Amino acid sequence: MRRITRNTILVILAVVVLLLALGALPSFLKSGDPYYVVATAEDAPDETVNTSNLSARRYRFSTAAVSAAATNANGTGRSDPYWRGPFGFKEGFTHSPFDEFEALTRDYPNATVTAGNDTSVYLSRNGTSYRVTITQTPDAVGGSGGESGGEASATRLARPAAGTDAAPRAEVTG
Repeated sequence: MRRITRNTILVILAVVVLLLALGALPSFLKSGDPYYVVATAEDAPDETVNTSNLSARRYRFSTAAVSAAATNANGTGRSDPYWRGPFGFKEGFTHSPFDEFEALTRDYPNATVTAGNDTSVYLSRNGTSYRVTITQTPDAVGGSGGESGGEASATRLARPAAGTDAAPRAEVTG
């Protein structure tokens, strides 16, 4: 094999390996406080989105929170944590709960309630409706588990501003 051909193949392989690593690496980045999708059993003021109509792969944070709430005795549940990663780099390469909320509020506007800057989406499972929000302090809004820090107020967040850590949109005292 000629030297030029061999070097070209090595460069192509290096680029492929780099792109594969770039796609896998961001999911391992953990920086700052984690975000959770929290589901709380609550009567919906309008329509709800049936979780059986949602893909568990596309809406994994929201469906996980509703599934946890459905099995929890107090009707609350949360998803696994999501860390934004440094410099907002991670969101361009990974699936985030912010992506899910954008899709849900766009596709199901009648199941979305906005009070000030606080946005909630109402999902239902087996006839029970759940108010679903994104938060960094899940215990303060009825999350299950004690990982947050037990703060007295919850900061419910929409997508943080690009290039910033977490800029709260509304503060709800609890």
